[in-house]
Amino acid sequence: MSKTANLFEPVLTKRRGKHADKKHWTNLLGSSDTLAIYHGAINADAPMLLLTHDTQSALRFEQELKSLNNKLQLPICLFPDWETLPYDNFSPHQDIISQRLATLYQLSNMKNGIIIVPVSTLLQRLAPTQYLRTNSLIVKVGDKKDLHQMRQNLESSGYRSVEQVMEHGEFSARGAILDIFPMGCKTPFRLDFFDDEIEDIRLFDPENQRSSDKMDEINLLPAHEFPTDEDAISLFRRQYREQFPSKIHKESLYHQVSDGILPAGIEYYLPLFFQETSTLCDYLGENIRVMVSGNIDKAIEQYWLDIEYRFEERRYDPTRPLLPPKSLFLNSDEFYSALKPFDRISIEKSPVASQLKEPSDEDVEKSKAGHIRFDITPLPDITINHQLKQPFELINSFISDKETPDKILFIAETQGRRESVLELLERNHIKPKYFDDIESFVESSEKLGITVNTLRSGFTFQSKGTAKKNAIALITEDELLGEQVKQSRRRTKQQNIQADAIFKNLAELSMGQPVVHFEHGIGRYMGLQTIENGGITTEFLVLIYAGESKLYVPVGSLHLISRYSGADADSAPLHKLGNDTWSKAKQKAAEKVRDVAAELLDIYASRANSKGYQFKRDKAEYQAFSDSFGFEETFDQEQAIKAVVSDMLSEKTMDRLVCGDVGFGKTEVAMRAAFVAVNDGKQVAILVPTTLLAQQHYENFRDRFANLPVSIEVLSRFKTAKEQNVVIANVESGQIDILIGTHKLLQNSIKYKDLGLLVVDEEHRFGVKQKEKIKQLRSNVDILTLTATPIPRTLNMAMGGMRDLSIIATPPAKRLAVKTFVRERDDALIRESILREILRGGQVYFLHNNVDTIDKTAADIQKLLPEAKVTTAHGQMRERELERIMGDFYHQRYNVLVCTTIIETGIDVPTANTIIMDRADHLGLAQLHQLRGRVGRSHHQAYAYLLTPHVKRLTKDAKKRLDAIASLEDLGAGFTLATHDLEIRGAGELLGEGQSGSMSQIGFTLYMDMLDQAVSALKQGKELSLDNIMTAKQTEIELRVPALLPDDYIFDVSLRLSIYKRIASCGNKNELDEIQIELIDRFGLLPQAAKNLVHIAKLRLKAQKIGVSRIEAGPAGGSIEFSSETKVDPMLIIGLIQQQPKTYKMVGANKLQFKIVTEDSKSRFILVTSMLNDLVKSKK
Repeated sequence: MSKTANLFEPVLTKRRGKHADKKHWTNLLGSSDTLAIYHGAINADAPMLLLTHDTQSALRFEQELKSLNNKLQLPICLFPDWETLPYDNFSPHQDIISQRLATLYQLSNMKNGIIIVPVSTLLQRLAPTQYLRTNSLIVKVGDKKDLHQMRQNLESSGYRSVEQVMEHGEFSARGAILDIFPMGCKTPFRLDFFDDEIEDIRLFDPENQRSSDKMDEINLLPAHEFPTDEDAISLFRRQYREQFPSKIHKESLYHQVSDGILPAGIEYYLPLFFQETSTLCDYLGENIRVMVSGNIDKAIEQYWLDIEYRFEERRYDPTRPLLPPKSLFLNSDEFYSALKPFDRISIEKSPVASQLKEPSDEDVEKSKAGHIRFDITPLPDITINHQLKQPFELINSFISDKETPDKILFIAETQGRRESVLELLERNHIKPKYFDDIESFVESSEKLGITVNTLRSGFTFQSKGTAKKNAIALITEDELLGEQVKQSRRRTKQQNIQADAIFKNLAELSMGQPVVHFEHGIGRYMGLQTIENGGITTEFLVLIYAGESKLYVPVGSLHLISRYSGADADSAPLHKLGNDTWSKAKQKAAEKVRDVAAELLDIYASRANSKGYQFKRDKAEYQAFSDSFGFEETFDQEQAIKAVVSDMLSEKTMDRLVCGDVGFGKTEVAMRAAFVAVNDGKQVAILVPTTLLAQQHYENFRDRFANLPVSIEVLSRFKTAKEQNVVIANVESGQIDILIGTHKLLQNSIKYKDLGLLVVDEEHRFGVKQKEKIKQLRSNVDILTLTATPIPRTLNMAMGGMRDLSIIATPPAKRLAVKTFVRERDDALIRESILREILRGGQVYFLHNNVDTIDKTAADIQKLLPEAKVTTAHGQMRERELERIMGDFYHQRYNVLVCTTIIETGIDVPTANTIIMDRADHLGLAQLHQLRGRVGRSHHQAYAYLLTPHVKRLTKDAKKRLDAIASLEDLGAGFTLATHDLEIRGAGELLGEGQSGSMSQIGFTLYMDMLDQAVSALKQGKELSLDNIMTAKQTEIELRVPALLPDDYIFDVSLRLSIYKRIASCGNKNELDEIQIELIDRFGLLPQAAKNLVHIAKLRLKAQKIGVSRIEAGPAGGSIEFSSETKVDPMLIIGLIQQQPKTYKMVGANKLQFKIVTEDSKSRFILVTSMLNDLVKSKK
């Protein structure tokens, strides 16, 4: 047997007879272990189980293996950890359980591939193997299933019945439609039943609930890793009583499970649901090979210490007695006996000293005994150091050294980084050729190559034999550049959500909330009520006014209602029905609106007249740039990009605010705009609030513009004065296309050669002074402003239309909302929350906003958690120091960062998913939201803990802020928060200093509506009378037919409410058709009453166009009232009356009565429609 093995054909275990074969792969330095594992798995005839000592290395292997597997030759999957601590009171996230069940289900059928598992996950006992086999169900089109029976089966296997299916393990049955999100599937499905046969199965999108492609069959896995049917629960009860024979506490888990409630953390009682449990090894096929990496024994020992510590700490709670650790976890002996039947390969990175000696006879002997040594040597230090006179000294001496292999392959992490590595090497006259993968380089005769994958560290190896000509050196980017902070972005496909719904949304109404009725003023919402009148049922919104008087608003006129948002809801005025307080308040507001509208128009006019530069764009090049975006744009993002680009292509100067939550892809919008500007020969300046952010944007822009001849520079305090002057000179001479920097960019010393676009990021961080400065530039430069939480005034200006507004409200898929807890400060809570994050391989931000006591706080945390690696960061540090600490934190050398709010705008750390804010009551709303957005940037469940002193010490406003942030957990809440902020603080005048009192009198939404009306009237050149502003132009239609959404069709009140509002607010027939299609898709065919509702809405649109204010029709006839500005030709009406005096007659000046008998609702609709059509024809 040869002394050394080849990385591309590593020696695998061969079983002889019954006994498992063991091999040791030694000397796998750097990332060569990943390469050996990958090729081993490709050459093997069976799957491999890769066992790592911790979660972090499992994630590293997953990333590296997947980047090598770019042609998808192998299935590679990570069996995920629950991400909870032993005996935790949290349950794992549904998506994690789904991935675990899917992996377990596939395990027995895998032919080849790699399954990666951290050892702590393997130690957990699982459900017996037959549980999954017997409880999974394949459902095909054409199957006979009783819908009611199927619902019961789903419930007994743990699926939750909900109104709207959003995440794994939920189902919803409506009529003959069953929506279900099976475990282990990427998307939910909609099953259509015809009687008791499944007619079709379609995928659907949980965001907008619309269905898409058809499927033939789906695989239903159970919803939990344990059964929840009656038999299982009675088994649980029996075993619970045997296990804990003492008195059962009435609050205990036992009673909760008996009542069919599964409390959080129930997973740690898994053995009680089964007669016996299995381990992951029981799920593996016989011929599987196990590979072990890292110090497993030490990891098992550490994990058991933790289990025992937590068991001791928590076992005394009578409501949650704990099972002994032995019944939940394998100990070291059980672990090894479970692995015993399988062939095993241990991967060892041997000490460096032994690599330098020649292999002795003893080594050769060892190699015969199953030790396989790979011929791999480490790389010397080859960092490029820019502080030296010859920065490339180390790498040049490496290349010229006669020991160095002839062939050298450089590795970059992404296509963009590849470009910067090439650029760097070019300065040293090294020009490697690009290869798709390592294998193609090995086979080619090229001496220098570069490829893209995520191997972390380099090494030298023999591609075959021992001759020097076959040796290859792999050099990764980290070795060349020293440590770099790279931004990794993970996003996938996104859905369309209507962004406008955020504002107009009535679905958020809760009982007793103040709402504004256009005619009657401010009342409180008391729910929906169905009233039957003369045999016709209609649904009404009930509002209560001062003196307990009630107002019933028919759902057809919901457009007259808006949510009250002014000062805080408790102190909102409550009007009396039938007196003139409201009309006076409205009158006052209307006068104010008239003045504001006139001023606004002047601003519009000057904006419209100030001609900016009209950009031209090369369509093909722009398309190519757009395609190089690695993710699918979300719907809102696409709208925002289109809006920005069309602003730039028009001759008006752009002033647009793009509002999107932290991490929703605003930067891409800026990049597209920058591309259009640069491509047309203009310069772009990007203004950011902090140095760290400038650095991050610089990296991102370099990455994105990698394949284009664009020069990008950054101006910040990380550069010396000399470097800064060079940059400034280059900007003036026009050699720099894109300049990124902090407010230095606004200094007078910088003269731009030809500035075309200014991008302001994180706009809420800049003061008024800087904004005034920006305004001076504003005259003819296009300005794009990005923010996550707009300050009330900005938002106000955008809504008033002084600036254009684009909202990105759609989160990238797979982002989970951050779980937010407001708690009193307590050491046990801090310890537990930090531990939970560290054990799943993550990191924690601990925010302590006081530099004097920050080191003491860090020491306290270190004392609480001796195993954590704690460091501090704050703004008073030297720049280099701060940059180094942030870099170290990014590279996971520390896992707890105690810091001030300096992280509010900083580098993205995808592995940091817990933030703890000390004294959260001192932080503002926007700040709280911004900080919470630092975590939850990957697909792990993120946690935010807001720690406060004792409740009695909180101020009223602080309490309100904390409530607001805790209630808005959903993604994309930044915008809704800004409107909350507007409510807590008031908005300030749009144009001047005076705070606007009339706004709180009538509510912000109505004020803005009136302003919009006034401005559009002025634009059309109409005279502005107060009546115009104060009347709601809306046609009333009463046809005496039931028009509502029956509650057996849509059960959920708030959902009904928002659909009523959407129907009432539709502006044209197409929008109504869209809603109708959506309703049929989501809830089944429309009942007659719902059809009537949509019909009436269509008639209303028609009548409004020609100035009809009211239509009434019953079985015997009816009337049509015309408004004062009607567009109907009076001659036509006179003609009608003359021709058929018995049928038609005028009552008063503007009401036409008709006597035509109609039998049923259908003929009544036809009659009214044809009359309206006749009137439309006559329109002048």
